[in-house]
Amino acid sequence: MSFLLPCPNCGPRDVNEFAYAGEVTQRPGGPPSQRELSAYVYFRRNVAGVQREWWYHRFGCELWFLADRDTRTNEVLHTESPQVSAETPAAT
Repeated sequence: MSFLLPCPNCGPRDVNEFAYAGEVTQRPGGPPSQRELSAYVYFRRNVAGVQREWWYHRFGCELWFLADRDTRTNEVLHTESPQVSAETPAAT
C-alpha cells in the first residue's frame, strides 16, 4: 500500500522514498537486566492505531524524523524533526 509521507524538510512525498525504522521505544534506565535488554531489543507494542515511528528520507534530503501514523489506515497525523522532540532514536 502506498501513501504520502510529509517530510519535515521536503514536504509530502511517496512513502517509497523513505525507510521505516520502527516505533519509538524507551531505553532502559541504568544498567539493564537481561530481561529488560531483551524486551528493549526484540519486543514492540505494535499497536493497531496511532503509533510514533522513526523514518529516514533515503531518496531525498536524508533526514531522520519522527511521524505519528495510524497503523490501521496509514494516515500520517504529524511529522517533526528529532531536534524538536525530547525522544532519542532506537538502536538499529
